[in-house]
Amino acid sequence: MMKKIEQVDQFDQLLTKGDPFFFFKHSLTCPISASAYKEFSQFAKNNEEVETYYLAVQESRELSSRIAEQHGVRHESPQVFFFKEGKPIWHTSHNKIKEQTLKEQME
Repeated sequence: MMKKIEQVDQFDQLLTKGDPFFFFKHSLTCPISASAYKEFSQFAKNNEEVETYYLAVQESRELSSRIAEQHGVRHESPQVFFFKEGKPIWHTSHNKIKEQTLKEQME
């Protein structure tokens, strides 16, 4: 089940734990993001063994910007990251966000 993260301190806690997780940056106004959100949601539903989180860019701009700055990855939305040990080891965006692509990152 996906969990919504809205605050920088919530995200920092995820990084501190060090557990693997996927994080999705979602735009509430973009049709491409709506499609990617469906793919991410389906992935989360079918792969409950890995934590999945998301933010709505329009509601959490500070956090969205912080992730880009802190990890040196240019902001895009939609965008998904896979974090391990507090660091992004993979990311992609837009139409490349597919359930199968996300699953492949866990292997």
